[in-house]
Amino acid sequence: MARAQNTDVERSLGRRMRGAAGLAALAGLAWVARDVPAALGGRLSGARAERAARSPQFREGTFHNRTGTRTMVAEPGRNLLRELIFGKQKRRPTAPVPLLRPSAGGPEAADELNIVWYGHASTLVEIEGRRVLLDPVWSDRCSPSGLVGPRRLHEPPVGIDELPPLDAILISHDHYDHLDMATVRALLAGQSAPFLVPLGVGAHLDRWGVPAERIIELDWSESYQVAGLEITATAAQHFSGRGLRRDGTLWSSWVVAGAHRKVFYTGDSGYFDGYAEIGAEHGPFDVTLMQIGAYDRAWPTIHMFPEEAVTAHLDLRGGLFVPVHWATFNLALHDWSEPVDRLWAEAKARDVRLAVPRPGERVVVDEPPAVDGWWQSVA
Repeated sequence: MARAQNTDVERSLGRRMRGAAGLAALAGLAWVARDVPAALGGRLSGARAERAARSPQFREGTFHNRTGTRTMVAEPGRNLLRELIFGKQKRRPTAPVPLLRPSAGGPEAADELNIVWYGHASTLVEIEGRRVLLDPVWSDRCSPSGLVGPRRLHEPPVGIDELPPLDAILISHDHYDHLDMATVRALLAGQSAPFLVPLGVGAHLDRWGVPAERIIELDWSESYQVAGLEITATAAQHFSGRGLRRDGTLWSSWVVAGAHRKVFYTGDSGYFDGYAEIGAEHGPFDVTLMQIGAYDRAWPTIHMFPEEAVTAHLDLRGGLFVPVHWATFNLALHDWSEPVDRLWAEAKARDVRLAVPRPGERVVVDEPPAVDGWWQSVA
């Protein structure tokens, strides 16, 4: 019966659509209907589910933060939908975001600590001659569908097939702006590096065809050695979920440590006392990659405000601060450039070393470029 109903719908659509454009649109709808279930990812089962159940973060069927958090806080008199539609915020740049192609670096590059920010949270860490890619998303939308959902404000500065050989790929959690099926499949085909993910996220990769030997799942405080680096999953204060089920996989921040240099990446997180603990155990860090965008007072405990990110950086005993999670996708109600404006003011007030690269710009951590306010001319 269901198939007959679907056939009737398809025929009706076919009658209404004329010519090649109509057939192309119908084919596109069929592709989306087929691919969306796969993009939702997998479910925990078997040994993976048993391991998750043993985690200190897992109880009553889901993962939890250390303290209670809410992903939406009601505010009397505020209508978020109305604000989204009719709000006066400048949520898009008025001119193209300037993109750069990262240089390959000179002969000394293997000894440098470098950061290449590709946009949003997607970042390449070059550390002691090794390369680690963080939360890669190259798709046009952060969504299970290519037709709906937040769309990029700028193109990736390089094609995913232009990435250099990678030693590890880290995923902080399974939200669509951090874990993208098409990007994972492209990296599966074009790279040989393992995927390091929080507990449970391997179920998504498994469904998308990543072989078991390339999936490394870690709980908080667990480490993995790869290419001479020690990579540790550390705590974060956030949540997870790709479909209707929430918190079925873990979320994390990451420590990437070489013999002499250290990098910290927040993933997505609200401000919490875990940053001081991570700083005491793993710091100091040469550079921290800190989430600064997509905040709102309606969800204050799961995304940091820029001022909180500066406090977290100091808690972590960070050296250079490089902001991520801004400028690429509209995921909140603030102005497009507000996160980095607030960050720049707070960093100056608290004497924090700051670099704000353009997408694709290669930052040498020991000789970072001066902050020049490049975003203000397009904001």
